[in-house]
Amino acid sequence: MSIEHHPTDSMLAAFAAGTLDHGQHIAIATHLVSCPQCRTFTRSMEQVGGAVLTSLLPAAMSNDALAKVEARLNKPMRPATMAETAPTVPEAEVPGLPKFLRRYQFGNWKWIAPSVHLQPIVLPYDSDTRVFLLKSGPGTRMLQHTHTGIEMTCVLSGAFSQDGSHYGPGDFDLGDDTVDHLPVVDPGQDCVCLVAMQGDLRLHGLIGRMVQPFVRV
Repeated sequence: MSIEHHPTDSMLAAFAAGTLDHGQHIAIATHLVSCPQCRTFTRSMEQVGGAVLTSLLPAAMSNDALAKVEARLNKPMRPATMAETAPTVPEAEVPGLPKFLRRYQFGNWKWIAPSVHLQPIVLPYDSDTRVFLLKSGPGTRMLQHTHTGIEMTCVLSGAFSQDGSHYGPGDFDLGDDTVDHLPVVDPGQDCVCLVAMQGDLRLHGLIGRMVQPFVRV
C-alpha cells in the first residue's frame, strides 16, 4: 500500500531546521521512517540550510567563549533518565513501531472508550506535546471530535477512513480546531497510531457531551 497522506512542506522544513516541539518532531520522524518521498524532501531542506550557513559571514566570538565551552565540558554527565534506560519494546507488541522509539519508556495501556486504548510514551525532554499510541479495535467508529490544539497522527498498523479518505500504515493526518474528525477503523484488524497532541479533545453531539468528562486523552 502506497503512502498518500503526508505532512506539509512547512512542517518538513521545520523538522529539518530543528524548530519543532520535541513531541511533534517524533511524529514527523515516525512518518519519515516509512516515506521515501518525504525523506528526500527533508534531505533537500537540510542541504539548503547547510548552504545558507556556509554563505553567512563569520561572526566574532566573545572573549570568554572558549572558557564557557570548557566549563560545560567539565560538568558531570547527567544521569540517564528512566526513558533512556527503559527495556526495549517487543516488536510483536506494537507492529510498525520505529526502532528509534523503542528506547523510550512506555506506560501501561489504559481504556479510553469501548475498543479504544491508549499507551503513553514518556519523553526525555520537556514538551508541550503529549505523545502516545492509540489502538482501536476492528470496525470501531470513533465519536466525532475536534481539538483545541494541533494533533499529528501517523498510522503504524491497520487502517481507518474519514472524510472520504483512507489512511493506512505510514499515512500522516493533521488535526486542529478547524477540523472535525469522525474516523472509522477498517474491519479485520486493530488500528494502531502514534499520536502527538497539543491541547484537548472536544467531542461533539449529545453522546459526546455526555462522555466528555470521562475521556482523558
